[in-house]
Amino acid sequence: MTATLDQPVKAPAFQGVSVRRKLTNHLATVLVSASMLIALVPLLWVLWSAIAKGWSALTSPVWFTNSQSGMTAFAPGGGVYHALIGTLLQGVVCSIISIPIGVMVAVYLVEYGGGTRLGKLTTFMVDILTGVPSIVAALFIYALWVATLGFGRSGFAVSLSLVLLMIPVIVRATEEMLRIVPMDLREASYALGVPKWKTILRIVIPTALSGIVTGVMLALARVMGETAPLLILVGYAQAINFDMFNGFMGSLPGMMYDQISAGAGANPVPTDRLWGAALTLILLIAVLNVAARLVAKIFAPKKF
Repeated sequence: MTATLDQPVKAPAFQGVSVRRKLTNHLATVLVSASMLIALVPLLWVLWSAIAKGWSALTSPVWFTNSQSGMTAFAPGGGVYHALIGTLLQGVVCSIISIPIGVMVAVYLVEYGGGTRLGKLTTFMVDILTGVPSIVAALFIYALWVATLGFGRSGFAVSLSLVLLMIPVIVRATEEMLRIVPMDLREASYALGVPKWKTILRIVIPTALSGIVTGVMLALARVMGETAPLLILVGYAQAINFDMFNGFMGSLPGMMYDQISAGAGANPVPTDRLWGAALTLILLIAVLNVAARLVAKIFAPKKF
């Protein structure tokens, strides 16, 4: 018998969740939790190994204040100051070049270049750069900067090669963050007569700032541990060098490679320096991530 307008159809009573669905839900929960634990095991293992083997070097009173200048491979002493300075200088120069370019490319792809030919070509090139090995980027900069233009091997050349590795990661992360900004915010700004460029600058980017900063830090963490550009574009120096355009320059990955060549694993002195440099690099990246989160929290849009 069909229902009439005067007799509304009653919804069927809730019968409860079936046993099969409960079992499927529990099974999926167990599998996801087990996958998370499996992924955490190697990460925690690596972190514990670096702390256990590098803590003795890190707690040395001269570790952060002295360089390895004049130190032999088997003489204890010296510090990581020269390598830390070199890594920070290369990372800062790389970031100054990469971050504006990466963010502006992402803004163009999301806000302006959607289905245009230039937008599609840019997306294609970003995808290619994402998979380029670090040694290929280093060889390209060597062929262009050193062999063709005649500049010497230097820390700045290393930063240029790291730019090629950092830009696509920033573009992809920023692009995804900009896409999740609600369109209603843009339309409300346009309705108030705010130009598009000001809407992007004052509304869209601040709203997505937290995710953008996280993507930038992930990109920076990736490039700061690269070794191939250091081996090809600048030699390792045990002394401090603040000149980005001349001379060899120390770095944390370069110091680790140098200690391996000096007999790390067979002799305790270079082994301690190797693990100390590795732990210093991990702590440096951790500090940068914490600082980035604080900056993003400070400049994020306020909730009223």
